[in-house]
Amino acid sequence: MPQDPMDFEWSYWIEWGRERILWLLAGHLLVSQVSRLLVEKYKPWCLMVYGMAACWLLLGIKGFAVILLHAAVSFAVAQFQLSLLTWLCSLILLSTLRIPAVEETKRKWYDTENEYYLLLFTVSVRCLFCTSFSLEYCWHAPTQKSSHSFPWMLAYVFYYPTFHNGPLVNFDEFSKQMRRQEAFSVKTNLSILIVGIIRIFFWWCLAELMIHLMYIHALYSSALPLESASYWALGGLALAQVLFFYVKYLVLYGVPALLLRMDGLKPPALPCCVSLMHSFTKMWRTFDVGLHRFLVRYIYVPMGGSQSSLLGTLLSTALTFAFVSYWHGGQSYLWYWGALNWLGVIVENGTKRILSISLIQDLI
Repeated sequence: MPQDPMDFEWSYWIEWGRERILWLLAGHLLVSQVSRLLVEKYKPWCLMVYGMAACWLLLGIKGFAVILLHAAVSFAVAQFQLSLLTWLCSLILLSTLRIPAVEETKRKWYDTENEYYLLLFTVSVRCLFCTSFSLEYCWHAPTQKSSHSFPWMLAYVFYYPTFHNGPLVNFDEFSKQMRRQEAFSVKTNLSILIVGIIRIFFWWCLAELMIHLMYIHALYSSALPLESASYWALGGLALAQVLFFYVKYLVLYGVPALLLRMDGLKPPALPCCVSLMHSFTKMWRTFDVGLHRFLVRYIYVPMGGSQSSLLGTLLSTALTFAFVSYWHGGQSYLWYWGALNWLGVIVENGTKRILSISLIQDLI
C-alpha cells in the first residue's frame, strides 16, 4: 500500500537516515564506546573530530566551513561578554539563512534540493548551540573560562547525535556531563542499546502504519474533503495529526537520545503524549524539553520571567514566542501560531493567578 507522501519532515529524515545518517550515527557509537573504554579522558576530542569529519562528508567542505564560521564569529563576539551583543550576533547569523542571494549561492553548492535543505536545517540548529555556548561564556567568571574554550565550543557544536535535528542540549549540561568520568560497563551499555533499539523500532513501525493507512496529511492538503466533513470528523483528524507528530518525534528524538545515553550523557526527556496534555503550558514544558530549557534559561528568565511585574511577564513570554516563531522560519503563519500559543499561555497563567486568590478559593 502506498504511503502518504505529504508529511515532508518524516519522508525527508527517513530518506536521509537510510542513505547516510544512520551509518554515521553508528560510526559515532563505535568511536564513543572505544574512546570510553580506552581513552576516557580524551573522549570529547575524539567525538569532536568524528563529528567534524561526518559534517565534512555529508555537507561538503563549504557546508563545513559555514558551520565553522558561525562558531568562530559567535565565539569572537562572546569575548566582549555582553549578552545583548551575543543575542544580536545570533539573530544576524540566523537572518543570513533567509537572504535570497545567500540561499541561491548555497543551493549551487549541491546537486539536489535535499542536500541544500540538510545544510539549512543543520545550520538552524547549530545557531541555537552557538547561542547557548556564547551566553554561558558571557555569564561565567574569568576563572572558569578554561572550561569555555574554543575547542570545547567545537566539541559541543560538532557533537554528532544532535547535529542535524536536535534535540537541544544546553552547553552547561553538556559540559558537566561530558567532563564527568564514570565506570564503563560494556554489558550495561549493550542492554541499554538493545532495549533502546527495540523501542525505537516499535515507534517507527507505528509511525509507518499511520502514514500508510491513515492519509492524514493528504486529507489536509485538499479543501474539498475538509469542507464536507463533520465537526466530529475534523476533530478526529486534528487529533490524528498531533498524535502522528508525537510518534514521529519519538523516533526523530529517540535515536539521538539513545546515543546520548550510550555516551554517558542524560538526554532531554522524550516528548510527552499529546493525549495527556490539556494546556498550552504543559505542552511547551513537556513536548520539546530541550527547546523549553533553552528558552527559559536564555530568554524568559533573563527578561524577568514570572518574578517580574505583570507587564514584564507578558513581555518576556512574548519575546520567547517571537524567537520561536522567527527561528522556525518567520513566515506569517508561524507568527500567528506563536501569537495564539502566547495568548493561550497568558490566559492559563492569568486564570491560575485569579483562582489562587483566597477569596475566589473560598467561593469555590
